[in-house]
Amino acid sequence: MHRLEGALRSYAWGSRTAIAQLRGLPAPTAHPEAELWLGAHPGDPARVLTDKGPMSLLELVDSEPERQLGTRSVETFGKRLPFLLKLLASEEPLSLQAHPSAEQAREGFCRENDAGIPVESPIRNYKDASHKPELVVALSRFQALAGFRDPQRTVKLLEALAVPELQPYAGLIAGQPDSDGLRALFTTWITLPQPVLGALMPRVLEGCINYLSNTKDGEFAAEVRTALELSEVYPGDAGVLAALLLHRVTLEPGQGLYLNAGNLHAYLHGMAVEVMANSDNVLRGGLTPKHVDVPELLRVLDFDTVDIPVVEAEQIGPRGEFVYSTPAQEFALMRIDLSSEGLSEHHLDSEGPHILLCTSGSVKLHCGSDSLELSQGNAAWVAAEDPAVEVTAITDRAQLFSAGVGVQIA
Repeated sequence: MHRLEGALRSYAWGSRTAIAQLRGLPAPTAHPEAELWLGAHPGDPARVLTDKGPMSLLELVDSEPERQLGTRSVETFGKRLPFLLKLLASEEPLSLQAHPSAEQAREGFCRENDAGIPVESPIRNYKDASHKPELVVALSRFQALAGFRDPQRTVKLLEALAVPELQPYAGLIAGQPDSDGLRALFTTWITLPQPVLGALMPRVLEGCINYLSNTKDGEFAAEVRTALELSEVYPGDAGVLAALLLHRVTLEPGQGLYLNAGNLHAYLHGMAVEVMANSDNVLRGGLTPKHVDVPELLRVLDFDTVDIPVVEAEQIGPRGEFVYSTPAQEFALMRIDLSSEGLSEHHLDSEGPHILLCTSGSVKLHCGSDSLELSQGNAAWVAAEDPAVEVTAITDRAQLFSAGVGVQIA
């Protein structure tokens, strides 16, 4: 067991206060802090603080995979940590995006390698050969767009805006209210010539303003406000139109959102813990200054409508132990709420590797003869070979997340 020092990523959409304050560091920061990576991704591995000094977690895993990962994980996923844990803080919206399936990722990665596109190139779509199912769990109220809503409700939304210029587009799904109709409308909007888009957008935004003026708390108020907010950050972006096709999701602290391959989504605002397969593959469709590859995005998108994919924590112990069930094999996530009047100690099974992240209060970890204190914002690496870990609350209340390999092989 060792303390783990995350790799901080700065993106324009990040927060100058949220991650720093959680870690007990001065805020505001000089640059927006968007993500703290706690894992062994080659793009930005975390550092393990050993008696011999800091060491990249990637190098540690590479040097002794069986001892660090365990036999079952190596047999299933190879000699690499299969998951990546993050702290995420969004002050502004992230790009409209989706992730590829495992087969699409392998094919795309090989294709771009054969084309001679450097992995670090800004026009590269596939940074690795892995898919990227992901689970985000809110630490604060967390806002997102995720998954295509029922086409008939989208027709109702477009009609409620009362914009004559929208009628031909609404007709694309009114006449075919299924995944094919959604594909036709999304493809049309995302590929509109700039002069057409430039003429349409002001009329749509005017319709949004009129809708809120007439029905401030109407059925589609949240979706309409989101379109207006997105247009302020990304004026004239076709992604604003595409956002009108998606579920508007609000997560309260402790609730999760699971996103499988092909699910179009955008995180809008809030702070969360995020765990995913160990990949950085993103296909963007708008709301970003970064590389957008519309044909490749259309190749991976799933246009089937879905219910709002909120994941509620399932209590597994008598008091403060919760798990977030997903179909992902690469990761499993547990939340442990400790308090003086409830659960004050927790026994963590040593099967497989774990990354532990304290998100509030302070805890003490006991692992064999070793012990380690974690205050909020601190993390620890527990190797597969390590003994079981006992977690004890130091403060009256504390919260710890434990990320490990999926329950299917643990």
